[in-house]
Amino acid sequence: MANYGIRYGVGLRKRYDSVKADKQRRYKCDLCGKVTIRRVSNGIWHCRHCNATFAGGAYTFKTTGGETAARMLTKPKA
Repeated sequence: MANYGIRYGVGLRKRYDSVKADKQRRYKCDLCGKVTIRRVSNGIWHCRHCNATFAGGAYTFKTTGGETAARMLTKPKA
């Protein structure tokens, strides 16, 4: 984020840098286990190895709400 200089405050610039890094990094695929999932567009993630497409968060592959919902679905009922 070099083009913003000293404007907008350090907190916002740090948060922008972390979101940008999360958006551009590769994630591990749940199906094939390779670290090849990349962001295609807002909320759409694609594995280049097994050619699978996933719906996820806007800037991260898995969101905390999605992980909680997955745990609730797989949790055995007593």
